[in-house]
Order: sequence, then C-alpha cells, then structure tokens
Amino acid sequence: MKIVTWNINSIRLRLPSLLNLINILNPDIICLQETKCPDDKFPYDELVAAGFPYIVKNGQPSYNGVAILSKIKIHNILQHDFCNKKDSRYIGIETSNTKDIGPLVIHNFYVPAGGDDPNPQINEKFHHKLLFLDEMKDYLSKFTETSIGQIVTGDLNIAPHENDVWSHKSLKNTISHTEIEINKLNNICDPEIWCDALRHGIPDSEKIYTWWSYRNKDWEKSNRGRKLDHIWITKNIEEFKKDLLIYKDARNWERPSDHVPVMITL
Repeated sequence: MKIVTWNINSIRLRLPSLLNLINILNPDIICLQETKCPDDKFPYDELVAAGFPYIVKNGQPSYNGVAILSKIKIHNILQHDFCNKKDSRYIGIETSNTKDIGPLVIHNFYVPAGGDDPNPQINEKFHHKLLFLDEMKDYLSKFTETSIGQIVTGDLNIAPHENDVWSHKSLKNTISHTEIEINKLNNICDPEIWCDALRHGIPDSEKIYTWWSYRNKDWEKSNRGRKLDHIWITKNIEEFKKDLLIYKDARNWERPSDHVPVMITL
C-alpha cells in the first residue's frame, strides 16, 4: 500500500501535476493540503477517472483546504473544527480492511503556518498555531487508545530536528523551527506511541527537506530547505513500513508547489 502526502498549493492550478504524479508513483491513497478549493469546485470527476473512486474533502475558497483520495473503500469520515475557526485544516478517514494490516485511520492535517513574529502575545497567527497544536494532541490521544493502526500525514509547518532545516543556527528563532513549536510537536509525536516515518532509520546527521521557498531562484543550488511535511505511524504498524520516498522531481515541474510529495509504502 502506497500513501502520499502533498501540499499541492491549489488543486485546480496543479491538477495536471497531480495526474502526472498518479501515473508515476501509482499511490493507493493521497492526502492533499492547501487545496484552495470549495467543495463544489473540486475536480472530482477527473480524479475518479484517474482511479480514485473514494474522495473526501474539506475545502474553502482561496485558502487552506484538505482532501483524501483513495482506491480503498472508506468506512468512516472524520471531521473536526480545530480552534472553532471553520478554516478547513483537517480531514480523516477510517478505511475498510486492508490486506495484512486491517483497517487504518488516516489523519490529514494542514497546521497553521503562524505568521512571522514568534511572539504569541503580539502575533495572533502564532498564538492560533500553538492552540491548534494543543488541540491536535488532545484530539489524537483519543484515537491512539484503540488497536487500529493510525497514520498522521500532512503539512505540519514545523521542522523539529536541527537537520530538518538548512541552518539550525540561522532559523532557531524563525517560525517553524522555534523551541516552543518543536516541544509541542514532540509532545504530540510521543516516541512511545508514534514512529516519525521520515526520520525512521535515517541518521540524525542527515539533512531531510520537503519544502523549498519560491524566493530561491535556483532551489537545488541554494538547497535552503525545511522538512515541513510529515508522516507518522503508530508503533503497532511500524513493522509494515517498507519504504519512504521524498519525490523531489516534482519541485522542477512546471508551476510547481513549494512542497514536494512524500510517499510511504506499507
């Protein structure tokens, strides 16, 4: 089973890129963030024709938006309005039984970016981000008490490890890599419960990035990236992890997203 997470940065603008990705990687489930599309404008027919008969979406015009595309039958849809903002930042599913693993619960998050000033007392956007993370912890704790395998995917807008950013020294006071965000995220991703699939089996000394700013004219040459996109799996399905791919080729496609797709194979 192949599961992809991707901040697509407008599904209507980048639908050709999504169809291209489907042809190349042949995933079974795709979790999208920042779709920027109200539900009635979602390219449903094109994606069903591409082989995804089960689609759930939580969208809004111009901002945010999440969706899950699946070849596997969806048994239940999970929805939650974090921080009572009604801003389309989460959707989840429970799948029907999958071979060997059984049913899975997949959570798809688009955590707020948080603005520019890492002071929650004067920056409401950063305050919102911290509240979102607190609520995310409480929300996920309700699911990890079950025996069903859980997967968290999405753009969490935090690069927690010092080698998840191009320069820990330069970015330690920059939102996405501040100590308070990292502590909150690590508190959610409890290593007794979760496995960080992107770091699993990779030396701490190795740099891992999934996002490169549009401001860098030559993103590959400057390579000033951050690991903002995540896949976590609960310990009870860790044995099924076979492979992890950060698909950097997509960053060179025409009109690319600033994030690249990440795929786990179970």
